[in-house]
Formats: sequence, C-alpha cells, structure tokens
Amino acid sequence: MDERGGGSFVAVRRISQGLDRGNTCHTTSAEVVAGSAAWLGRGLSCVCAQRRDSDPRPSFDLTPAQEECLQSLQNRIDVAYDSSIPEHQDALRALWNASFPEEELRGLISEQWKEMGWQGKDPSTDFRGGGFISLENLLYFARNFQKSFQDLLRKQEGDRSVWEYPFAVAGVNITFMLIQMLDLEAVKPRTLVGAIFLKFLSENESAFDLLYCITFKLMDHEWLSMRASYMDFNTVMKATRRQLERELLLEDITRLEDLPSYGLLTR
Repeated sequence: MDERGGGSFVAVRRISQGLDRGNTCHTTSAEVVAGSAAWLGRGLSCVCAQRRDSDPRPSFDLTPAQEECLQSLQNRIDVAYDSSIPEHQDALRALWNASFPEEELRGLISEQWKEMGWQGKDPSTDFRGGGFISLENLLYFARNFQKSFQDLLRKQEGDRSVWEYPFAVAGVNITFMLIQMLDLEAVKPRTLVGAIFLKFLSENESAFDLLYCITFKLMDHEWLSMRASYMDFNTVMKATRRQLERELLLEDITRLEDLPSYGLLTR
C-alpha cells in the first residue's frame, strides 16, 4: 500500500514497466483509490481500468529527453505532503489566498478549510491521497485560470445538485486519476494515451498541471450534463476519463490547447 494511501484514501498501486517523437524537454493494474467514506458517502473511488497480468500491452520507447521529462514528473509525484516543511506550508497558504482573497486565513488548521471542500479542518490529511503534486495542481489552476477555478470552487455554473461534490477533495481525486490513466509511475508508457502525453510533456513542462485543469473543468461539465449527485461521482469520473482519452487520441491534436475540452476551461 502506498504511504499516501493513508487517511482519506486507500491506494493500491502497481509499479509497471511502462513514441519516440523526437522532442526535447523544456524543463531543467490494480484498482486504485477507494475514496474515504467520510466524504460523498460510501464506495466513492477514482477510476481505474482493471487489467489481468496476462493482457498484452504495447510498450513505447522514449528518447533520452523524454525519459528526463518523465523522471522529473515522477519525482514530483513521489513527494508526499509534509505539513512540517515551510515550502508546503507556504503553498497551502497561497492556495487559500488565491481561493478566498477577501478572507484572511486564521491558520493552517482551521474550520475555514471546509469552505473549500476539504473533509476537515486540516487539509494535510486529504493530501495524503495525492501528495504535494495535488496541491501544486490546485494552485496552478487557481493562478492560471482564475475564472474557471472560482466558478468550480463556488459552484457558479449550471443547475447544481443539492448534494454536490466537495471541490478540493475532488481535485485530489483528479490528480490521482490522471497519474493512473497516463501510467506515470511506469518506467515507460504502455498505452498510446500515455505516450502521446509524454510528447506534450517534452514540449511543455507544465503539461500535467494544464491537463489537470482541463480535466477538472471537463469533470464538472460531465457532472452537470448527467445531472449528477454525490452518489454518481464514480460514474462521472469514468465518463470524464473516457472522454479525455478519446480527445487525446484525436489525429489533429498537436498540443493540449487543441483538445476540445480546453475550450471549457477558457470560455
């Protein structure tokens, strides 16, 4: 069991062996995640495509530059959130300030955090499910797509359900789902979707963070389209993953900004 599976998530991961498109980096299955029953009821989980060990899967070779990009991202994924590290504390404060600039945070442990959709007054217990990168993803979203971030945080778009998904913890689930979908803990990608993503990563060091923002907006779009309530979260996540995979496989996609769902993020 992954050490980040404690607390809010139970995580079981398979470290697998997993397009040479000639790009350079611009920067220096087991079922995964049983979401905590403390939020959104029972049985809530991230999406994992289950496979038998005997299932054949392709393997894609990487250029040295792409290997470097993948290793850099994997290093980020391996960093657990640690509330004793000043950098992590600063990032958490920055997330609050970007989310609620009009409201002063009274402490890193505070009932205020529930306003953002954390399970309790200490967000660090929820970050165990996705590590420090899940905080970085949220912060990137808040800083680079402020309107979309605020719309999702405050549930300002569409005909919302009485029982909504909690924004922040859903964000951690999205980080975890993307890591899994793209097979990012593998030595090299074993799916075309993962290989295509590494091509984008080699051209844009923020590709994972950008894809996270696109995915979050797409998930909310699916949520509204399906008129979902909290018990439908798994179904919504599965639909989001399927749509994202389809878009990544489109022939005319040469960068993440070409994805049809990118338009949801910028409208």
